[in-house]
Amino acid sequence: MAIDMNPPAAASAFLTEVGWEKARIVPLAGDASFRRYFRVIDHDRSAILMDAPPPQEDPRPFIDLARWLTDKGFAAPRILGENLDHGLVLLQDFGDARMRETVDAAPESELRLYESAVDLLVRLHRHEAAPVRPYDDKEYHREAALLTDWYCPAIGIEVDAEAYRAAWDAVLAPVREARPVTVLRDYHAENIMLIDGGSETLGLLDFQDALAGHPAYDLVSLLQDARRDVPRELETAMLDRYRRTTGAGDAFDIAYHVLGAQRNAKIVGIFTRLWQRDGKPRYPALCPRVWRYLDRDLSHPALKPVADWFDANIPAHLRGDPMELASK
Repeated sequence: MAIDMNPPAAASAFLTEVGWEKARIVPLAGDASFRRYFRVIDHDRSAILMDAPPPQEDPRPFIDLARWLTDKGFAAPRILGENLDHGLVLLQDFGDARMRETVDAAPESELRLYESAVDLLVRLHRHEAAPVRPYDDKEYHREAALLTDWYCPAIGIEVDAEAYRAAWDAVLAPVREARPVTVLRDYHAENIMLIDGGSETLGLLDFQDALAGHPAYDLVSLLQDARRDVPRELETAMLDRYRRTTGAGDAFDIAYHVLGAQRNAKIVGIFTRLWQRDGKPRYPALCPRVWRYLDRDLSHPALKPVADWFDANIPAHLRGDPMELASK
C-alpha cells in the first residue's frame, strides 16, 4: 500500500496560524505508524511538519516528552506550533544527517557514534524517569504475544500460547528489580540525528511511546537494531562501556538478554502485522535479522524457559521471513 504524501488538508491554515504561511511543503517520509512527515521551507529557514492524524495518532505524548527531554538538556526537537484537533505539529528541523546513513557511508565513524549514543543513555539514566506510565508485566506480555498473535498464524502453525506466557513469567524477575528510567523504546540508528550534519550532538526522534522501565531496553534497541546489522563485537564493547560507566553488574546483563528476547519477539510480530494488516510488505524481509538477534538472546542461560518453548513450538526452519514462509 503506497503512502499518501500529499499534505494534509489543514496544513496550509495551520502554517498560516504559526507564521509559516509562505512556506513550501515537501514530503519526507512516513513510518511504521499512521504518522507522516514533511519539510516546510521558507527562504532560509525550515521546519518539520508532523502529521499525526486523530484518532489513529495522538501527538501529545511526543510533545510532552520533547519538552521534558529539552528541559533535561537533551536535543529533542523544539515545538514550534501545534494543532491537536488536526494532529499537526511543527518541529525544529534537525537536517538530514541520520546516524544510520552516516555510519553506512563512513564505517570508520561507527565506533565513535555508537559510543556517543551509549553515553547519551548513560546521561539519560542518571535522571529520574519522566512522568510516563510504567513498563510493567502487562505491557511486556502484550508485546511478546504479538509474535504468537501474528507471526505464528501467518506461517500457518498453532502454538501453545498459555505456555508461552508462563515461560515469560519465569524469566521477567530481573527486569522488575531495577530503578526505572525513561525508556524511549525506539532508540536506534534511524532515529538518531547528527545535528548540523556531523557534530557530536545527537538529536532524538520517535519517542512518543516512552515508558518508565529498565535501563537495558534502549541499549537493546540500539545494539540489536532491526534495520541494520550491528557487529557482535561492537555490541559487546558498547555493553562493556555502559557497565563500566554505570557500575551495572550481572543482573543488568541478564536483563539485557531477557529484554532482547522480548523486544525481538515483539518486533517479529509487529513486522508481520505491518505486512498483513497494514499492507506494508517491506517489513517481513527484516525478520531474519531479528530472528538472529532473538536466537542469540535465547542462548543465555537465564532464558532457558523461553528457549525451550521456542524449540518446542517454532523450530529453526520456521524462524525467518513470514511472507516467504507463508508462500511455501
